[in-house]
Amino acid sequence: MFEIIFLIILSIYIVFMTIIIIGASKTFPKLDDSQLPSVSIIVAARNEEENILECIESLNKLEFPEGKIEIILADDSSTDRTGEIIDKYILDKPKFKKIVPTKSKGELKGKTLAIANAIEFTSNEIILTTDADCTVSSTWAKTIASYYVDESVALVNGMTSQLEVDNFSTMQSVDFIYLLAIASGTMNIGTPMSCIGNNMSYRKSVYEGIGGYENLGFSVTEDFRLLMAINDLKKYKIIYPIDKDSLVTSKACNTVKELYHQKKRWAVGGLDSGISSIVVIVSGFLTQLILLLSPFFFSKAIIPLIAFKFLIDYFFIAPVYTKLKLKLKLKHYFLFELYFMVYVVTMPFVLLFTRKVIWKDREYV
Repeated sequence: MFEIIFLIILSIYIVFMTIIIIGASKTFPKLDDSQLPSVSIIVAARNEEENILECIESLNKLEFPEGKIEIILADDSSTDRTGEIIDKYILDKPKFKKIVPTKSKGELKGKTLAIANAIEFTSNEIILTTDADCTVSSTWAKTIASYYVDESVALVNGMTSQLEVDNFSTMQSVDFIYLLAIASGTMNIGTPMSCIGNNMSYRKSVYEGIGGYENLGFSVTEDFRLLMAINDLKKYKIIYPIDKDSLVTSKACNTVKELYHQKKRWAVGGLDSGISSIVVIVSGFLTQLILLLSPFFFSKAIIPLIAFKFLIDYFFIAPVYTKLKLKLKLKHYFLFELYFMVYVVTMPFVLLFTRKVIWKDREYV
């Protein structure tokens, strides 16, 4: 009986993954460098003295037509040397601008408030965002901007990997790429279910048209809420190309505690998902739950089913690594599968008891 239930759930999972693979494989037209629109890049930083210099150095190396790029750094009430480091670095670099967000906007708080303030200082139509713990490839901005081929394209996302220094960080990197590949697949078939603000872009006119973040209300995943608001308009293209030239690299969480808080924040934000997203999430949850329970209902028939599930995931994520010119080692893939199984199954139960989020030394309920 257990094997039959597993087979049914696995069959549903296979159908979803097949659809997602088709979406993630889509390609989109691009502009030539000579046709690129002007862009404004926003980085909100709070207590990032260990990361901010590396971030802004990578932004300074961006390949982009002269005079068509500006970079706005929002110091979000940092209590360390973040602001001082920014001031010193951008002193002789006119394309950079530092702001200290002071204007209140409804119920907005933290990073969302900082970004909303920064947007008011932008002078270009295309807005790109990344995070202070990230470094961008030199081709990042021009590659993202090249997908804005006409005014029908309202939002473009890019892929993010994580800096791999040990097994713990590499496991997180595989998780990032796996989840973002699913985000790409679902978005490209017209059913967006997630995105990530450290490699996100959108039209300022569309953002203003929906009333900005202040009209959307506060969320610990402001990027996702903006994505869904634009999608709800039903008149713009929202795309997620898997393109190595738009890759961003972020820092992984250093401890299990940090990772727990990150995953919990994402899970809380995901509670706003639509019906189609919930169906995919429930399918994934049931598949991982069956895997976790399989040792207690062990039989020889279970082994090929489990092996088949692992193969499905591998042949989904391996081509994404190839596209991004990254290397996926089998030991890191299997480590990710175990880790993924545990947190996907346990996080819903965590949310039953508490939805308090701790983020950048602030608490959100």
